[in-house]
Amino acid sequence: MAAVLPEGRLFLITGPSGVGKGTLVAALLARHPQIWLSISATTRTPRSGEVEGQHYFFLERSAFEAKVAQGGLLEWAEFAGNCYGTPREPVERQLAAGRPVLLEIELEGARQVRRSFPSGFQIFIKPPSFEELERRIRGRGTDSEEAISRRLQRAQVELQAEAEFDAVLVNGDLNEALAQLERLMGLA
Repeated sequence: MAAVLPEGRLFLITGPSGVGKGTLVAALLARHPQIWLSISATTRTPRSGEVEGQHYFFLERSAFEAKVAQGGLLEWAEFAGNCYGTPREPVERQLAAGRPVLLEIELEGARQVRRSFPSGFQIFIKPPSFEELERRIRGRGTDSEEAISRRLQRAQVELQAEAEFDAVLVNGDLNEALAQLERLMGLA
């Protein structure tokens, strides 16, 4: 029987690109479907297999900027030449309904959310080593060498921010990382 999460609690996961946030979150949601995962908006083009409204809301830069200007994003950041953000209204609606909400976002967005929801529980995901992180990013086969270089430079900065978070989780072995995440969220 699944543990019952605190109602209306906000959980946030962040970490460098390529650390395995998406894989970890997918495994968590498969085991705990009561968690509502916020879908981010982005200005980047879809990767192979990504579906509009399921993986991201893919927006033209002008539409994204309009959402920012209207206060329609809970947080947003520009990363590797693209913008990412969390639509505000669906998160607030789910929290008001008492459902646990999970955000999977970048570092700058996490800092913005910390100001909006200081009671949210923030978890930083890091790789077992920087070399492993580079191997994962290159293994995707989706980015140019220039994009890989930007992601690795940004990762070095992001890894220095781990002390800002409520918890730090090393994603080396997926099953071990998932078990640790469940413990941190009160699911185990």
